[in-house]
Amino acid sequence: MKIIEIENISKHFGLKSAEVYALKNVSLSIDKGDFVAIVGQSGSGKSTLMNIIGCLDTPSFGSYKINGVEVSKMNKNEQAELRCKTFGFIFQRYNLLSALSAVENVALPSIYYGLDGKTRAEKSKRLLSDLGLENRSQNKPNELSGGQQQRVSVARALINGGEIILADEPTGALDSKSGETVMQIIKDLHKKGHTIILVTHDQKIASYANRIIELKDGAIVSDTRNGGEIYEIKDKEIPKIKSRFNYFKYQFCESLGMSIQAILAHRMRSLLTMLGIIIGIASVISVFALGEGSKEQIMGRVKAIGTNTITIFPGKGFGDKDAGKIKTLKQSDAEILSKLSYVDSVSPIVAHDGLIAYKNISLLSSLQGVSAEFLELNSNKKLQAGRKFSASEVKEAAAVAIIDHNTQRELLGKRDSIGQIILFNKQPLTIIGIMQEEEVFGPPNSSLEIYTPYTTAMYKIIGSQEIAGITIKISDDINSYIAEENLIKVVTALHGTKDFFTLNSDSVRKLVEDMSNVLTLLISSIAFIALIVGGVGVMNIMLVSVTERTKEIGIRMAIGAKQNNILRQFLTEAILLSLIGGMIGVLFALLFALIFNSLMSDFKMILSLDAVLIALIFSSALGVIFGYAPARNASNLNPIDALARD
Repeated sequence: MKIIEIENISKHFGLKSAEVYALKNVSLSIDKGDFVAIVGQSGSGKSTLMNIIGCLDTPSFGSYKINGVEVSKMNKNEQAELRCKTFGFIFQRYNLLSALSAVENVALPSIYYGLDGKTRAEKSKRLLSDLGLENRSQNKPNELSGGQQQRVSVARALINGGEIILADEPTGALDSKSGETVMQIIKDLHKKGHTIILVTHDQKIASYANRIIELKDGAIVSDTRNGGEIYEIKDKEIPKIKSRFNYFKYQFCESLGMSIQAILAHRMRSLLTMLGIIIGIASVISVFALGEGSKEQIMGRVKAIGTNTITIFPGKGFGDKDAGKIKTLKQSDAEILSKLSYVDSVSPIVAHDGLIAYKNISLLSSLQGVSAEFLELNSNKKLQAGRKFSASEVKEAAAVAIIDHNTQRELLGKRDSIGQIILFNKQPLTIIGIMQEEEVFGPPNSSLEIYTPYTTAMYKIIGSQEIAGITIKISDDINSYIAEENLIKVVTALHGTKDFFTLNSDSVRKLVEDMSNVLTLLISSIAFIALIVGGVGVMNIMLVSVTERTKEIGIRMAIGAKQNNILRQFLTEAILLSLIGGMIGVLFALLFALIFNSLMSDFKMILSLDAVLIALIFSSALGVIFGYAPARNASNLNPIDALARD
């Protein structure tokens, strides 16, 4: 029964104007179970013919059928399946992967067949044992002699059945004794029913075959049969795949394993590949953490100004030159506003500058007249000692005052100030409280401030009922923007015109928050650019890796790896590099945050789980995006061209 049928096969290289023919109209057929030797001098076309038979190369013209199926009509994956399940290659230079042990090299084709790890390991060890290498199964190629490496190559050719064994100068790199051993093994394989196609220039080696085909200048010049039997494979062992799911599971696991192996085999290159990702991820997470820390600190201080509060000022806005001429804000406005259902509390504001004195010390100071609810309206102002004003003190215009920490330090020093009497514009005031130092943006406030009931300021100090503003606290369950609109309507109705403007603390908070977000986004964009640069680095290194490992890719394709196997392996490697780089970047960011927070007492980096997850997902995406092109290039390599690369 004919297993191989070749009709008028030609193969040429080069441009049409300078074509060189390696094969010229070659026709032959080979029976199943035969032992055929193809001989000829160097350049005769014998290796080209074997490569076409083994689906490593394609003819320029002609027909090639295997088991009656036209090979030219098969796609690359179908041809790869033939190399995986039908052919077994024995190369002159062994073509073993240096990073793998003998048993791993033998098992490699069965990975692409879809065998599980346990089955292929058992089978690989059995084949090595049959070839006398049971004690060398864990040795790597550089730890084996030439003859031993070739026997490993023979075992690899048989792992998936090896119905057709293609041996290209199998003894060319061996001494005579090792060569005889290998030829005896090949002869025994023939007796077991394997179809043997042997390429050699040595007539002595060719004499082992039943049939000798001689090529010269790309054409068959003789085809002679020496006799000999044609054997049939008995009890052919067909590897069994449990399920399609298991096949894909094992393929994924093997791609992952091979990627890890490749990364470990080239540690420095892998580290340099990951460096850009590490820096980018660490930068992104750190920037987010710094941004969150800044935002929390800023928002904490904004909240200290007072939340859900609205302040009414005379004029059209801050900086209005005519604001001082407007005298329409009155105490009565505050009293009316305090009765609105959505208002919690109200504090008129009276402001005046003057001279404050204690004993023989006189200093410039600012006075603010406020209500008893002033502290509740301004959560950033807290008492360090003493008490706040009572409602009766406000009603009776009591001569009492609360001083800030600057006044305490500059005017009274370290003495106990509660109960002391000071003069403001010669008006005596009894100190009942001392304010804590406030947290403010920028440099600390150095001005001296004192607070009195607004009635005291109006009737006993200024002598005028004009007020500088009204601060209103809105109920917590009320939308401050809706309340602001209603307040504007009420005060406009009281004044007959809109001669005032409002400042909503929630608007300030939102503005600061938006500015913080924009700043974080800006800095994050810079960090993401660094991450993109890292991704480009991954792509460049992977492209170099594909170039360096072209021979490895050719070996894998020759023993049955399909395009998607190669694509998956290199893409998995790129993703793995990016993911590992991302994880290391996260660890660096965590370490940086830990050190930063231990050194800084008033500012903390706040690490976000979302930022960490986004960074890791992004690093994986970089692996896919920037790893795809190199992986695709690897999968599109021509097997014979890849094998020829040193």
